[in-house]
Amino acid sequence: MNLVNRIERWGDTHHPKWIDGLRILLGLVLIWKGVQFVNNIDLLTAQIDRYPFLTAMSFWLAHIIVFAHFVGGLFITLGLLTRVGVIANLPILIGAVFFVGSSTNLFAVHSEMILSLVVLFLLCFFLVEGSGPISVDEYMRRHPEKKEA
Repeated sequence: MNLVNRIERWGDTHHPKWIDGLRILLGLVLIWKGVQFVNNIDLLTAQIDRYPFLTAMSFWLAHIIVFAHFVGGLFITLGLLTRVGVIANLPILIGAVFFVGSSTNLFAVHSEMILSLVVLFLLCFFLVEGSGPISVDEYMRRHPEKKEA
């Protein structure tokens, strides 16, 4: 049995239901931050353009951040492919922690270091923990599609 299967099995057996509420809240926070980024996309792109090594990809970087927050947040909220949503948001939050905490003020528009650290911690937690008993994944596991003969 490989490491991923062991982690998933451990997460499934040690998962109280209140943690699902925390997972849903995390997903909603990510969606909310995505909305904030959409409302300030021009300002975010302008901030990214101030740094020469990011200028070439500022348009794409801003849109990737918004897309990952929306789709990853939706996946995490629903408990559908939770680990995929977490993996999509991990690089963004790691970058946010470094840029928010650094002197560059790259993400000064949304300078919320504590929120970034808490969300990063929760993403790492749910990467291991998984979606839990109150999720679309669990529903699909318990109700497999019946194959017609």
